[in-house]
Amino acid sequence: MGLEIWSEKYRPKKLDEIVGHKEIVSRLKGFVKEKGVPHMLFAGPAGTGKTTAALCIAHELYGDGWKASYLELNASDARGIDVIRNQVKDFARTRTIGNAPFKIILLDEADALTPEAQQALRRTMENYTNTTRFILSANYSSRIIDPIQSRCAVFRFSRLKAGEAKEMLEHISKTEGVRISTEGLDAIMHITEGDMRRSINLLQACAVHGKEVTDESVYAVAAQARPEDVKEMVMFAVERNFQDARKKLYDILVNQGISGEDVVKEIHRTIYGLTVEEAKKLRMIEALGDCEFRIDSGGDQMIQLEAYLAKLGVL
Repeated sequence: MGLEIWSEKYRPKKLDEIVGHKEIVSRLKGFVKEKGVPHMLFAGPAGTGKTTAALCIAHELYGDGWKASYLELNASDARGIDVIRNQVKDFARTRTIGNAPFKIILLDEADALTPEAQQALRRTMENYTNTTRFILSANYSSRIIDPIQSRCAVFRFSRLKAGEAKEMLEHISKTEGVRISTEGLDAIMHITEGDMRRSINLLQACAVHGKEVTDESVYAVAAQARPEDVKEMVMFAVERNFQDARKKLYDILVNQGISGEDVVKEIHRTIYGLTVEEAKKLRMIEALGDCEFRIDSGGDQMIQLEAYLAKLGVL
C-alpha cells in the first residue's frame, strides 16, 4: 500500500471513534444531536484530527449520502478570491438534498487564504447561513481575520498524548499483522510529537522496510538522528573534547545522511535533558538559535555546526 493509505483506512467515521480530544468531541456531539451546528474554526497543529472531526460530523448528519451535502476545499491550493466567489458561493446557494438541515463546506488550511478572499468569505458566511455551515481548519488561527473568528465557534486541537497515540498504533499494527517493538513505538512517538497522521505513515513505511518495526528502522526511514548519538556529540563538546564531537558530527551528517536542520532540532530537544545548570542551558539554546539562523541563511551546515560545538566548550 502507498503512503497515507493507512491514514485513510483508519480514519474514524463517527465522533466517538476520534482518539483524544474528549472535551471537543463532547461539544461537537451536542451540536450534531441538536442539528444546530454553527460556523466553526478548528485550530491546531497538523495531524491532530481537525479534518477528521469535520468528516465525522458530515457522516453523522447525512449518513451514507454525506458526499452530496459536503464540500471540502484545500485553501492552500485554491486560495484566491475567485474560489470564494465561484466554487464556494455556487455550492452554498443551492438547496440541501433530502432532510439535511444545511450543507457543510470545509475550508482546509484556511489560514492560507489571502486577506481579500477572507473578506469575501465573511460576507458569504453571512448571506448563506440558512443553507450552509462553514468549518475552517487552520494551523495558525491568528492568520484568520477577526470578523471571521467572531462568527465561528473556536475549537483548539492539541497534539495527542503519547498514551493515546500508542494505543492507536498498537491497534493498527495488530490489525495489519505488523510486529513493533517497544523501542520502535517510543521512537515513533519521539519523532512525530503527537502528529497522528505522521505516526501512522511512519509506521506504514517501517512495516514495508522490514519484518519488525524497531527503533533502528524508525530512525532510518524517518532520516532523523538518533537521540543518543546527538546527546553523545553534545556532551563531548561540553566537556571540551572537540575532536570526538567533530567525528560524531561527521558521522551524523555524512555517514547517516542527516540534514543540518534536523540535527539542530534534535540538539534543541537534547539540551533540556542535560544535567547542567539552567543558566548554561540558556546560553546553549541562544547559541543554537544563531547557528540555525546562519544555516537557514545559506551557511554551510558542517561549518556552522562545528562552530556551535566549539562554542559549547567555552560557554
